[in-house]
Amino acid sequence: MIRSMTAFAGNEIELSDLTLSCELRSVNHRYCDISLRLPDRLRFVEAELRTAIAAKINRGKVELSLSYKKQPKKAAGFSINMDALATLFAATNIIEEQMLGSLSFSALDVLAFPGIQQEPDIDKDQLHLGIITLVNQTLAQLLEAREREGAQLKLLIEERCIKMLEFVVLAGKRMPEVLLLIRTKLKDRITELVAQPDFDRLEQELVLLAQKLDITEELDRLETHITEVLRVLQQKDPVGRRLDFLMQELNREANTLGSKSADKEMTQIAIELKVLIEQMREQIQNIE
Repeated sequence: MIRSMTAFAGNEIELSDLTLSCELRSVNHRYCDISLRLPDRLRFVEAELRTAIAAKINRGKVELSLSYKKQPKKAAGFSINMDALATLFAATNIIEEQMLGSLSFSALDVLAFPGIQQEPDIDKDQLHLGIITLVNQTLAQLLEAREREGAQLKLLIEERCIKMLEFVVLAGKRMPEVLLLIRTKLKDRITELVAQPDFDRLEQELVLLAQKLDITEELDRLETHITEVLRVLQQKDPVGRRLDFLMQELNREANTLGSKSADKEMTQIAIELKVLIEQMREQIQNIE
């Protein structure tokens, strides 16, 4: 399955009085690079989250952002910390004695004092399970997005491979015509310059020239590499690096084909091949 390295997914769940939010985004990268942004309260799951992501993603820069927010309190959403309240009153009595009784608090002032309202703690096991469930759901969405984009990339690459094969066939058909044109031009030119041309020597030179201009091996290797690209695209394992290597090989053969070009049409074929290879190379940079 071809996967893109570029994708985004977001999800959230409610857990007790918290709303947990998770965002995952990935972009292309040579290796698997995972970075996490977690609040201190959720740091205890960092190692497990890294392992979960690394088990599913082989290449790409992956950023995970995990956050939480408290839901609005209900009528009985908190209890009073009696120890803190007693400490506050004791301190207040001392201050009032120093200020001759001029200090006074309302009940709301007392409730607003830090530590008086005691919020119920969430069970750590419950919190752990909620985080893992949320991240796994979001990770599954991210993988689906990478696969959808990968399917589109696969189609684009296959289309360009088919076009390249058409140009390879065209170059193979064109080469005999090119050699015939070169042969005719050379004979005419020599006849103009020499009264009694040595046609035997001319034939030998034409044979040597034909060997230098022979592109059979380049066309065969181009066809072989294109066939390999199409085969690799059907594999289930990550293939981005292999495809990148094949693009280098295709580009090398296209350059050689261009250097051996003997007429305008063959030069244009070499240029079209290089354009298609570059288009594929840009797409392959995003494949896992």
